[in-house]
Amino acid sequence: MLLDDIHGPEDLKGLNDKQLNQLASEIRQFIIDKTSEYGGHLASNLGVVELTIGLYRALDLPHDKIVWDVGHQAYTHKILSGRKDNFDGLRQYHGMSGFPKRSESPFDCFGTGHSSTSISAGLGIAEARDIKGENYTVVSVIGDGSLTGGLAYEGLNNASRMKKNFIIVLNDNKMSISKNVGGMSKYLTGIRADKGYNRLKVDVGGTLLKVPLVGETLVRYVQQAKNSLKQLVIPGMLFEDMGITYLGPIDGHNIKEVERTIKEAKKIDHAVLVHVITKKGKGYKPAEKNPARYHGVSPFDVNTGKPLSHSGKTYTEFFSDKICELARDNKKIVCITAAMPDGTGLSRFAHEFPNRFFDVGIAEQHAVTSAAGMASNGLKPVFAVYSSFLQRAYDQIVHDVCLQKLPVVFCVDRAGLVGSDGETHQGIFDYSFLTSIPNMTVMAPKNAAELTMMMEFAMKYPLPISIRYPRGVAYQGLSEFASSIEYGRSEMLFKGEKIALLAAGSMVSTAEHIRDKALKKGYNLTLVNARFIKPIDTTMIDLLCAEHEVIVTLEENVKQGGFGIQVEAYVHENHQEIKVITITLPDKYVEHGNVTKLREGLHIDSESVMKLLSEKGIIDFECESADERDTV
Repeated sequence: MLLDDIHGPEDLKGLNDKQLNQLASEIRQFIIDKTSEYGGHLASNLGVVELTIGLYRALDLPHDKIVWDVGHQAYTHKILSGRKDNFDGLRQYHGMSGFPKRSESPFDCFGTGHSSTSISAGLGIAEARDIKGENYTVVSVIGDGSLTGGLAYEGLNNASRMKKNFIIVLNDNKMSISKNVGGMSKYLTGIRADKGYNRLKVDVGGTLLKVPLVGETLVRYVQQAKNSLKQLVIPGMLFEDMGITYLGPIDGHNIKEVERTIKEAKKIDHAVLVHVITKKGKGYKPAEKNPARYHGVSPFDVNTGKPLSHSGKTYTEFFSDKICELARDNKKIVCITAAMPDGTGLSRFAHEFPNRFFDVGIAEQHAVTSAAGMASNGLKPVFAVYSSFLQRAYDQIVHDVCLQKLPVVFCVDRAGLVGSDGETHQGIFDYSFLTSIPNMTVMAPKNAAELTMMMEFAMKYPLPISIRYPRGVAYQGLSEFASSIEYGRSEMLFKGEKIALLAAGSMVSTAEHIRDKALKKGYNLTLVNARFIKPIDTTMIDLLCAEHEVIVTLEENVKQGGFGIQVEAYVHENHQEIKVITITLPDKYVEHGNVTKLREGLHIDSESVMKLLSEKGIIDFECESADERDTV
């Protein structure tokens, strides 16, 4: 295989056209094979193979810098930068990240995992380059989907002021900006990228201005005529009018065309945008037919494209069923997503209620403020969003929703540890940032049935409210406990003595494991389902303090600003004789890996909690074998 001999950018420089095409095919098959085994982002990576090879041939890496937006398209980049052999650990615990990561390689000049950041980051790198008097090329690669995010336009607005070279590659894999791929656009690309053409524009303007009396008028007429012509024959006028030279569109699957255009773009002494057309999922028929489905995949059968396993109905699917049921009876319910209708479970709602569904693109800030506007005019908006993406709209939650006491419902999916996507996607901060906001109520269900109950409650609640639930198969245990939900009230599950477990959301099932293990050792622990993270149930805490010596709180969130620290503060103020132990995630970013292994490594699994209680002299406990531990 030709790929076996590629260990870095220099190995690409001497390849002929046939070898380059062979290499692209081998890389594409390599990505398919590895993602089928380990999961990952498939369709987007298949679409940029030739584009990446072209960039690598046109640039001097890692001296030059590439900033990959989101990072869903960086697998070929990782392969070509000498990390091919690390793909057996892709997204695995202590293995290679699925996203660009500065600590992983000098080729990863900027870490990415969230959308629309590449232009701003690349611009900052280029500005630092110029201030320091350095000389290298900076390229930001952004997809057309990421261009729906407002931050991208903030970056473009500022990039237009650049006085030195800065290249933006727009990877358009849906042809959503321009379908003009004809000979005229290629011809104009060649002319306008040429230094002589850009110099000619300046020289003609300067010469005309010197004509006595009529010079300024002539320049104005020429400018108007030029603009009229450009509007007719030149795509990308949005960028041109901002002062960013537009090149393209070009075929992103033609390596030599990409290489040639990037080399031309390097000659321009200001910001330039190269518009590249690619096909998402290219080279794998199932992904080509349904790129959204194959955006992020779990292990699958290469021949059929079907997942290797599916062990049950997820929280997202329960949410999807329930929101449609509620919307049939309540015509005021509207749903909003930020480019994640499949991931958040709103595709079914969109199909059934198209006039009440809004996909705003990758624009969480707009999603929240538009929801506030809908709520102010009598609707009941539901914003379904991943925990790690909701933090992008913090100011809008504070200022536009909670300050005005508007009844927006936030359904916060993938909260807690999400696993293989790693630091950028772990949903471990939402308790902290939501509970800090006045007028916000925060809930967390113990199981799937309670999620649907909380949704019913939220639809009737007249103020901002959020429901937080984890990724993956929904827990359906403890179904015998289904008392009606009362505002701010927790739920007593098992009444014991001396030690009380006060668990929030996904950690209720862990607390159940702890209680079962403790029973085998002769300890009868109380177990309470918190239900409400804000406000905490002080009545229940008072009761627990009156009848117990130790309260153990459990949550899948960082400690600072979380559930446990609120309980700890209340007990310290009102029941100083009671010992409180908080089981939380550490105040740090959590790497990628299997969720069960992460929980064990972070000491929030039942075995680790039992060991901690034993070390503190609260119970007497010996470690059990690994096959007796709880799994997620």
